[in-house]
Amino acid sequence: AIKTLAKSPSFARDPRHLQFDADVNRLFLYTSYNRLGKHSEEKDAEEIIELASKASVTDQQKQVQQNVHYQLKHICKSMDSILRPDTKDPSQSPSDAYNNSRRSGLSLAVGTGVAAANKPAVPATRPLTRTELSNKFRDQFGYTLDIKPSLIPHKDAGQGLFLSGEANVGAVLAIYPGVIYSPAYYRYIPGYPRIDACNSYLITRYDGTIINAKPWHLGGETREVWDGSDPVDYNTTPPKSPESNSDRAWRMLNKPLQKSGCENFGDVLERRNPLAFGHFVNHPPGGSAPNVMICPYDFPLTEKDMRAYIPNIAFGGEEPVTMKRFGSFWFKSRAPGKQTGESPVLRTLVLVSTRSVCDEELFLNYRYSSSKGRPEWYTPVDEEEDKRRWS
Repeated sequence: AIKTLAKSPSFARDPRHLQFDADVNRLFLYTSYNRLGKHSEEKDAEEIIELASKASVTDQQKQVQQNVHYQLKHICKSMDSILRPDTKDPSQSPSDAYNNSRRSGLSLAVGTGVAAANKPAVPATRPLTRTELSNKFRDQFGYTLDIKPSLIPHKDAGQGLFLSGEANVGAVLAIYPGVIYSPAYYRYIPGYPRIDACNSYLITRYDGTIINAKPWHLGGETREVWDGSDPVDYNTTPPKSPESNSDRAWRMLNKPLQKSGCENFGDVLERRNPLAFGHFVNHPPGGSAPNVMICPYDFPLTEKDMRAYIPNIAFGGEEPVTMKRFGSFWFKSRAPGKQTGESPVLRTLVLVSTRSVCDEELFLNYRYSSSKGRPEWYTPVDEEEDKRRWS
C-alpha cells in the first residue's frame, strides 16, 4: 500500500504524511467493509478496494469519519435504550443540557465557590453498575471490554485490554477517554514539559492534539459532571526513568501552567461507558501482530444525544485556537480558527479492529520513535512505519 501511494501524484511524498495517508487508506478499507454488514460478499470488498485506489485522501478521510460516526451513533442509541428506556428526561431537554454545558465553558481547573445552579443538569438513568451495563452491551453488540492482567510474558506488562465476545474487521472496539489538549494548551498538561515522565496514558493525534487518559482511569459507577481534574501533583512524582541534570533543570524552570477561573463545571458524561478503555491497550509482544489501530475521530458537538457517551472534554473549551507547526514547535496563527458554517468538534481517538477478533487481548502498534530510548519490552512491529511516523 505504501509503494502504491508513493507513486500516486495525489498523495504526499513527505514520509510522515505518506504514513498518515496509508493509515487513512487502511481505515477506509476496514470501516467501509464493516459498514456493509455480515452479509457482504467478495465482490463488495473488491468494489471498496477499487474505490480506495481512486478516491483522494481527503475523500477517504471524510468517509472514515462517516463510517465511525455511523457505528458510534448506533452504539450511543443502544446505551441510551439500556440506561434511559424512556429516552427523554421530562425535567430537561437535550438542547437545554447542551446549552448549559456550553455556558460552563468546559473549564477544567479545580475551583471553589461555584453556584450549583450553573452546573449542567445530570439526567436520571437506571441504577446499573458498570459491570451490568457492560454485560447488557455485550448482549446487544456481541462484544464488550475487560481489563485484566496482560498475557504478555514480561514483568512490566501490567494490565491489558481484552475483547470479550466477537467483532468483525473495521469495528469500533474502544474509545480513548480523557482530557483533550490542543497545541495551544500544551503548557497546561500536568507534568509539563516532560509530560510522559510520570504518565503512560498519553496519546497524540497526527494533528498534534494530545489526549490525557490518566484522570479518567477506570471511569465510574454513574453518569455525572466530570471536569477532568487529576489530584496527582506531577512535579513531586518521581519520573519512570532517571532524569539527567538538564532534564531536571528544564522541569524546574518550565512548570505547567495552572488554569484559572471560577467556571469549573465540566460536562455530563457517562462514566460507566463500557468502551472508554482505549488507554489500557498494550503494544504487541515480539512475534505478534496488532489487531487494532488508532483512528482520529472528530465528534460533532451538535450531536447532543450522543454527547454523554463520548468520554472526553476539551481543555480550554470548545472554541478552536489555530496553531501552525514549525519543526518541533507550535505557534498561534492569526488566521481564523473556525470557518463560517463549521460545527464545533471534539478531536478524539477510537480503536478500530484490523481483522476479526474473538475473545482475545487487544494489541496496538505504539510506533515509538527510534531516535529516543525505547523501553526494554518494546519490539518494533514495522521499523519503517516508526521512522515515517516520526520523520
